[in-house]
Amino acid sequence: MFDLGLWLAALAALAVFAVAGWLLSLPLRNVSIVDSMWSLMFLLAALAYVAGQAAPGPRAWLVIALVTAWSLRLAAYITWRNHGHGEDFRYQKIRANNEPGFAFKSLYIVFGLQAGLAWVISLPLLAAINSTTPLGWLDAAGVALWLVGMVFEAGGDWQLTRFKADPANRGEVLDTGLWRYTRHPNYFGDFCVWWGLFLIALAGGGWWSAAGPLLMSFLLLKVSGVALLEKDIGERRPAYRDYVRRTNAFFPAPPRAD
Repeated sequence: MFDLGLWLAALAALAVFAVAGWLLSLPLRNVSIVDSMWSLMFLLAALAYVAGQAAPGPRAWLVIALVTAWSLRLAAYITWRNHGHGEDFRYQKIRANNEPGFAFKSLYIVFGLQAGLAWVISLPLLAAINSTTPLGWLDAAGVALWLVGMVFEAGGDWQLTRFKADPANRGEVLDTGLWRYTRHPNYFGDFCVWWGLFLIALAGGGWWSAAGPLLMSFLLLKVSGVALLEKDIGERRPAYRDYVRRTNAFFPAPPRAD
């Protein structure tokens, strides 16, 4: 069941969180901290939804457990990865394109925008947590797809971290492990995580929450994910062009022959 009051309560919580992040970014002159906040926004929304339940059911606690595991792992990884590196080049470009006044503009261009996106994408969490129907096979399918997503996302991050840690790999392209089958296993994993959560929402009657994973899929494929990262990588790293010819961009498949 769609509960507008609960959805708006989550929006209020996300707005407060976004403003807090924006205030922290001002003395740091680094809006990249929003990347660490991104997954935590979904955990915050889920907690807002479960707080509105008089007696949360098994599906609610299942979703809380899955979102907590996904959210904390991703936030910890991004925070560790970005520590000591200053503002990400993507945000440096946004900053340069929005001066003067970026310090204030970043409140809505960066922090407010991401809070709004997280609010819409969190719809499956609302549907699942607000459901009282018993758990069934569709919930199991959702958990299985979520697990596939976590393997690809966390596994891809771990393999890339190990690859970059070896000085011998400087300038090289990672094309082994999960990266042999897709150029973006972490994004594909995120895709599976959210469609898995949708299946759990669907099991509770939340067909209307498909807008959430659809928006996430669009962002991953066309906006801030694959499209953004590969915009000019072939020019900066010629070896990547050969990797593109051999390897699917998103959905895993055996590599093509050279």
